[in-house]
Amino acid sequence: MDSQRNIIIITFVLISIFIWFNWQKINNYVNNSKHIKYQNTTKDNFKQINLYKNKKIIVKTNRFLLFIDPNGGNIDKVQLINYSENLHSKKLFTLLSKNLDFTYQVNSGIFQNNKNNFENNFIHPIFFTDKKFFQLKKYKNILKVPLFFLKNNILYVKTFIFKRKNYSINIEQQFFNKSNKPIEIGIFGEIKQTVNIPQKYLNKKNNMSKAFRGIAYSTEKYKYKKHTFNDVLENKNIRISSNQGWIAMLQQYFVTAWILPKNKNNIIYTKKIDNNTVGIKFKSSTNIIFPKHKKILLSTLWIGPEIQEQMAEIAPFLDFTVDYGMLWFLSKPLFKLLNLLNKLLGNWGIAIIAITLIVRIIMYPLSRTQYITIAKMRILQPKIKIIKEKYSNNKHQLSQEIIKLYKKEKLNPLGGCLPFIIQMPIFLALYYMLINSVELRHAPFIFWIKDLSSQDPYYVLPIIMSITMYFIQKTSKNTYDDPMQKNIMNIMPIFFSLFFLWFPSGLVLYYIISNILTIIQQKIIYSKYK
Repeated sequence: MDSQRNIIIITFVLISIFIWFNWQKINNYVNNSKHIKYQNTTKDNFKQINLYKNKKIIVKTNRFLLFIDPNGGNIDKVQLINYSENLHSKKLFTLLSKNLDFTYQVNSGIFQNNKNNFENNFIHPIFFTDKKFFQLKKYKNILKVPLFFLKNNILYVKTFIFKRKNYSINIEQQFFNKSNKPIEIGIFGEIKQTVNIPQKYLNKKNNMSKAFRGIAYSTEKYKYKKHTFNDVLENKNIRISSNQGWIAMLQQYFVTAWILPKNKNNIIYTKKIDNNTVGIKFKSSTNIIFPKHKKILLSTLWIGPEIQEQMAEIAPFLDFTVDYGMLWFLSKPLFKLLNLLNKLLGNWGIAIIAITLIVRIIMYPLSRTQYITIAKMRILQPKIKIIKEKYSNNKHQLSQEIIKLYKKEKLNPLGGCLPFIIQMPIFLALYYMLINSVELRHAPFIFWIKDLSSQDPYYVLPIIMSITMYFIQKTSKNTYDDPMQKNIMNIMPIFFSLFFLWFPSGLVLYYIISNILTIIQQKIIYSKYK
């Protein structure tokens, strides 16, 4: 019995020593560089703590479910916790992935200025870590995921730093030079993607063909520049030096972006990887690390939705990646107003109704001019009809007499068109805002409207809109004397209802409310000009 007890005790002591011994080796290379010991560390004893080499590392925060490939230390796949693939799916939205027929990836690492300092495979290291699953705890605001690589007495520690409620990821790359030679290295960041996407991925990406898809960048010279993927495929490449800025790939609602290190002579360039894959990349300037010294190089990555307020805090002009097109100067303030109204009212649909009221109040002086002109035109129709009958054989004289009549009545026919022309840019700005603002993606209104950024599934709103347009045309029909014009105006409600069938329901809602206000304004003004 005593011998058995002694064996158990000895075994326990040996296991304890073994665990302590290995823990000490890991502790020599913990995340914080102040704990890293330079003495008694070799390639052989470091390999003994290679616990999870060649296994995918899983990271979970309150924003990401993320997979890191230790072969290169790059993010292999990203799923967004708060976004689903589509409205009726519980499956997480996958932003980054690598498949046989579609690739969307970010890469980062080091490059060398002198090949004598590093062997080629150091540029593509195979990292390891002491865990294969990392999770942001409820009581923590930061999660660090360190990866390790040691070769030729040079330790490379790559740490991914995640923050609670944040889509930015800080990447800290530490280098400890234990060799007897100086090394010169820099860091790079890359985004690459398949150009022609198979249809099955288009469906998953929420039909991103509606919006701009391509590359963008910001430098000291340019606040915001964008290029299509086809530009890169056609070798219309860029190569720019900048001390600050960012590079990005855009699609509807989501963006992936590298924020450049605050370093001199960062190089931004695009490249055609193959006939169906393009990339945009940055390279920092190089740094010399002398023997027995260390260096920390930092970069930041944004992976996620185009949340304008948060992106503006990460880097200047990063919020410009919400691509509102040529009318961005109208769409941006409209979105800020809409966002404020949503915070006050608690519903994006009600906020759209409120912003419609505000826009129509602001535009009322122009609308009033338009309706007064139309009302006066209706009153003049009998006189115009007499002139047309009198000068039916003389087109030139007919035009002159009608112009004289307009001058006599102090009426400008263009007064009815100008307000409509001015309102069109606002309508288009609202359209681009609604299809590109991620805040409206899957945003419900009432009853059957579960997504204001998508079409009405039952086409009820387009039908209601056509009814409101019918009443508008009915009120204005006496303005048109020509039978062809009347027929055209009669079919306009049907045409617009068909045209708006596939428009975002939020935009159709805006148009319905606007039409109702138009009917009310017309009734009031026309009653004064009978």
